[in-house]
Amino acid sequence: MPDIIQLLPDHVANQIAAGEVVQRPASVVKELLENSIDSGATKINLVVKDAGKTLIQVTDNGCGMSTTDARLSFERHATSKIKSAEDLFNLHTKGFRGEALASIAAIAHVELKTRTEQAEVGTRISIEGSSVVSQDPEVVPVGTTISVKNLFYNIPARRNFLKSNPVETRHIIDEFHRVALAHPQVSFHMTHNGSTVFNLPESNIRQRIVNIFGSKANEKLVPVSEETEIVKVSGFALKPQFARKSRGEQFFFVNDRFIKSPYLHHAVNSAFEGLIKDGMHPGYFLFLEVEPTSIDINIHPTKTEIKFDDEHAIYAMLRATVKHSLGQFSVAPVLDFDKDSSFDTPYEYSKKSPVAPTIEVDQDFNPFKSGGGKGAGGYTKFKDKSANWESLYVGLKDEFRTMPSGVDATEIEFESEEVSGRLFDTNETEKGQFSFQLQNKYILSPIKSGLMVIHQHLAHQRILYEEFLQNITVKEAVSQQLLFPLELEFSKPDMDVLSKVREALENTGFQFDIFSEEKLTIAGTPVALKHGDIGELLEQLIADIKNEVPDASFSMNDLLAKSMARGMAVRTGTVLNIEEREHLVNRLFACKEPSVSPDNTPVVVTLDVNDLDKRFK
Repeated sequence: MPDIIQLLPDHVANQIAAGEVVQRPASVVKELLENSIDSGATKINLVVKDAGKTLIQVTDNGCGMSTTDARLSFERHATSKIKSAEDLFNLHTKGFRGEALASIAAIAHVELKTRTEQAEVGTRISIEGSSVVSQDPEVVPVGTTISVKNLFYNIPARRNFLKSNPVETRHIIDEFHRVALAHPQVSFHMTHNGSTVFNLPESNIRQRIVNIFGSKANEKLVPVSEETEIVKVSGFALKPQFARKSRGEQFFFVNDRFIKSPYLHHAVNSAFEGLIKDGMHPGYFLFLEVEPTSIDINIHPTKTEIKFDDEHAIYAMLRATVKHSLGQFSVAPVLDFDKDSSFDTPYEYSKKSPVAPTIEVDQDFNPFKSGGGKGAGGYTKFKDKSANWESLYVGLKDEFRTMPSGVDATEIEFESEEVSGRLFDTNETEKGQFSFQLQNKYILSPIKSGLMVIHQHLAHQRILYEEFLQNITVKEAVSQQLLFPLELEFSKPDMDVLSKVREALENTGFQFDIFSEEKLTIAGTPVALKHGDIGELLEQLIADIKNEVPDASFSMNDLLAKSMARGMAVRTGTVLNIEEREHLVNRLFACKEPSVSPDNTPVVVTLDVNDLDKRFK
């Protein structure tokens, strides 16, 4: 039997490694930014074109590389971060695998320009598909510039699996946020397709958060700080009133490295227990500092998961720290309830001694004395009517004579009790009205073949979805004007999302007076939208668009209609009267697809009489 096992060529091995390291353009951005941080850079510039598919360029003013190091950096398992296996458990840097540049060079056209401070001339290297095309000396500034062009050019199947440009851009911005938040002492600049997306100067953590997420973020932050022998916790948590339905602003950093940890997330959630509603998620920017020897970060290819030596202690410490901060800054309720300031002694009377009040009393006043007019004390005197009490009972004996014999007057009930022997609380069996509400969730309606059960929330979603979709297409939506325009502030990325669907929002009934980079003023809303739900609806809309932004404009309108229908549909637990139920049922069956919701969930379930009969056999 011939031998069938053979060694893979280097370029194939690099492409396989690239499948783990480079999943999308955002992976390249992460690796290059972290390399710039490790080089000691204080200024980093990121340039992206076509969501990273055409170009990703990172320029820094770090230490740079010599000619030999520049050439060797593209070899597999070549790194300056570790020298032995023990170094894996004492890491103070980001990249340490030595596969990032080799993997990137295997699936793209890469150009590297670098120079150290001691060298007079730098180095320029061009690589295509792991093959070095050229290596020449060149006059370049101190630092490193890496340009990654035509990503996945030699793996067309992988390139076809990439999402749309808006989705890939969002992933790049997410990675940019994670690196920029962890290193506020470094200035970052990012441009996409020639327009500036972020320009972040050197600052502290709080100012970096404000620069990224908008000026309104400053009032949301609650400082968190605690230092123990096990862990040092710092950062900020968002106030409970700013909790959102989507998992948006949630960042964990361990030794300035972004991580994802459901276990630690649960610790923060438990600290907010009782302060936020069910289904809402708190926001936080938490930085943990531990001994590098007490963690293992080499358990996942993307290095976003970390294993702690003592997870239970970290959990308890994090939960207690966040809970203490919420109480310390009067965010969480305390046992001593806030006193009413109206009961406080006014300042001008605080130093005066109390004086007993003086009261004048008429000692001769007697309200039972006969006679009219006013008495000596100035009070009105009333007549003595006690002699005429018999007149109240005149004719009562005659009434008792007319009662049937054998009836005791003491057993007569003059107030009838309410009849409670009905199946439903209200009179819902009036002519032509046969719908009932079950558990404030389902609408029951008898039909010829049995019983029809309608999910009221999903049914209203279908009604609103078709209505919004028609309004967006026809552009004839009705808007209700607000008495006082509503001002809302969002981060710049969120405002970019809203700007892309502004015209569609206006077609559904929204009217905007101001639409700037971080603020919008709403003068009108769709008719069915309540004033208090506007901000929550727009936040949910932003989250939906970020999670699944399609390419076609019609699909974008479809997504917008779905999101608004979910946000404005009548909730489970809402009591509907007879008219509201009948109106909901009639509008549902006037829809094109009344049987399913916009997300293809069943809306109507029919119970046949024969099925019900079988239950009683």
